[in-house]
Amino acid sequence: MKVLVIGSGGRCHAIVEALSRSPKASKIYAAPGNAGIASLAECVAIKDTDVEALVEFAKNNGVELTVVGPEASLAAGVVDRFREEGLKIFGPTKAAAEIEASKDFAKRLMVKYDVPTAAYATFSDFDEALAYVKKGSLPTVLKYDGLAAGKGVVIATTMEEAESTLRDMLLDTRFGKGSVVIEEFLTGEEFSLMCFVAGNKIYAMPVAQDHKRAYDNDEGPNTGGMGAYTELPFITKEDHDYAMANIMQRVADAMVAEGTPFTGVLYGGLMKTPQGIKVIEFNARFGDPETEVVLPRLKSDAVDVFMAVANNEAPEAEWSEEATLGIVLASKGYPGDYAKGFAIKGCERVESKVYHMGTALKDGELVTAGGRVMIVVASAPTLREAQMKAREDIAKIECSNLFHRTDIGNKAFK
Repeated sequence: MKVLVIGSGGRCHAIVEALSRSPKASKIYAAPGNAGIASLAECVAIKDTDVEALVEFAKNNGVELTVVGPEASLAAGVVDRFREEGLKIFGPTKAAAEIEASKDFAKRLMVKYDVPTAAYATFSDFDEALAYVKKGSLPTVLKYDGLAAGKGVVIATTMEEAESTLRDMLLDTRFGKGSVVIEEFLTGEEFSLMCFVAGNKIYAMPVAQDHKRAYDNDEGPNTGGMGAYTELPFITKEDHDYAMANIMQRVADAMVAEGTPFTGVLYGGLMKTPQGIKVIEFNARFGDPETEVVLPRLKSDAVDVFMAVANNEAPEAEWSEEATLGIVLASKGYPGDYAKGFAIKGCERVESKVYHMGTALKDGELVTAGGRVMIVVASAPTLREAQMKAREDIAKIECSNLFHRTDIGNKAFK
């Protein structure tokens, strides 16, 4: 079978790697792919949002299954167009992907169907938004109502920070013209629960925990994620069962009831608060970097799993018992301004998996080409062993312009 993976980051590298383990994947294409993906798939120079070019490529090359990685492709309606052409594709329609593309849409859906989440209000007017924040308490959570590559959320701890963020999002339109969702601040441990969803049928993947802040001890600005691990000792079977029944299943049912059934991966960004588990956010695709620690544990044939969901059937997936832990290497300055083109050496000495996020080949040499550059993912019988292994392997990678967090996974040992 010929398979196409749309996207270019670490999440897509992990998807390609999982597919490459399947004897059914005779040929894998990636559009546009990256320097790491190129060792497993044929990279084709098509932007992940160039829907018509992607459709034509799939038709002309006999692609029998397409897997969508990034949210921008979903928001561009790639699934709708592929289905119109009778092409098999793994991912939700543009209408279903609104659960990620619009935080206000997600909030309204949760309120309507009694899904536990933080109290909120949505504003498009700066003065009204600021007045609402001033009436409330700090910290408060400010979310841009749209796609912002994982950087459209600010936890404001001072009124000055809140005002500056609202100005940024509503007046300076940093992410584009839109509105802002203002939420109450919740406390507790965050975790990610990704499910394969085919209409009303849902199937859970192992839970993971992402680390959003740039620096150790959860300090610094929000990023797209600096590392992740699985399993989580503080999430009990009761927690998991509650989240599946009252959040993930309820939302899948709600999407069917609303006439926009969901197909693909529904990502629940959840928090275990003193009042119970609540939703922080939903994504309409594999999380990044959670995918890089979850998919290595997939023992089942990835082609079978993705094809079942694309056919609106419940997949059968078996997972390894091993713990996995991934640490992101990012360009100095990220998530702000950063330089590119720094040589990366030593990857061939790494025993763990290395998924490329923002790399390029320049004159045959691997160089940095993004904010998050790569993630080193170790697997071991215990989480402590996986953490040690990942740290040892990171020390083998040489680059003068990379930094990483040293505390990924520590929350599991409290």
